[in-house]
Amino acid sequence: MTFRIAQISDTHLSNEKPFFVDSFRRVGQALRADRPELVLHSGDISLDGSSKERDLAAARVLHDGLGLPVRFLPGNHDLGDSQDGPTHGENSIDATRRARYVAHFGADWWTFDVPGWRVLGINAQLLASDLAAAGEQTTAIAAAVAGIDGRRLALFLHRPMFDRDIAETAVTGRFVNPESRRILLAALGVVAPALVACGHVHQFRESWFEGVHHVWAPSTAYVIPDRRQPRYGIKDVGYAEHRLEPDGRHESRFVRVPGLPRLDIADFPEAYGPL
Repeated sequence: MTFRIAQISDTHLSNEKPFFVDSFRRVGQALRADRPELVLHSGDISLDGSSKERDLAAARVLHDGLGLPVRFLPGNHDLGDSQDGPTHGENSIDATRRARYVAHFGADWWTFDVPGWRVLGINAQLLASDLAAAGEQTTAIAAAVAGIDGRRLALFLHRPMFDRDIAETAVTGRFVNPESRRILLAALGVVAPALVACGHVHQFRESWFEGVHHVWAPSTAYVIPDRRQPRYGIKDVGYAEHRLEPDGRHESRFVRVPGLPRLDIADFPEAYGPL
C-alpha cells in the first residue's frame, strides 16, 4: 500500500500577527479533502516562536484543528538558528528555546517505519550546537540507519543539505552548514537516503545528487522576492506530496492549492521588518 506524506513547511503562524493564517486554513481544507496518511511539517511552524512562546502555542492549536495525523520538525523561527553559522539577527538555538519547542510539538527528532521505508526526521539546527541533545540526536541517527534492515531511507529536515554539491564550503544560513553536514553524514555512514526532503527556502525544487533525490517543499505562506533571494526552483506556495511504495520506489510532486494566494513577504514588513 502506498504511504502518502503531505509535507507542509514554513507556515509562519501567529495569533498576534495572523498574516498567513488564512493561507494555512486553505491548505488545511485541501489536506482534509485529500486525506494523506501523514501531514509532516518540516519547520518554521511559527512566525517567531524562538522569541515568543505564544506563537508556538497558537501554531499548535491551528495544527490540532487539521484533524489529521501530524508530525513536526523545528525550523530556525521555532527554536533559534544553528550555532555554526550566521543568524542574520535571529536567535540561536539554546536549551531553553529547544525545551519550549518540545513542550508544544514533541520530540525534535524521530523515526518510524512504513512498508519498504524508514522515515527519519531530525532537528537540523541542533547538529553542530553545544547542547547535550546534539550528541543524543547523532547517536539516534546512527542507530536508525544501523537497524534499517533493507528498507529505503527518507530523511526530513528543515533546511536543504546543500545547493548543488555536498562538498560546498560556503556558510550562508540558507543550507546546512559544512560542519553540521559533516556530523550528519558521519552519523548516516554508508547508508545513503533515497529521499532527502526539506523546506526553509520557500521554493519547490527537485534535484538529484549521487543517486539521492533532494526535494524542497514550498512555503504555505509566502515567497521571497528575487532581490532578497536567488531563484533555485519554483517560487510559489503550496505543499509537497511524497508517495512511498512498499517496493522502495517513490514519487514526489508539488501540489498547488486552488485559491491559495501567492503572498510576497515584502508586502508584510510588520512580520519581520522591511527587506
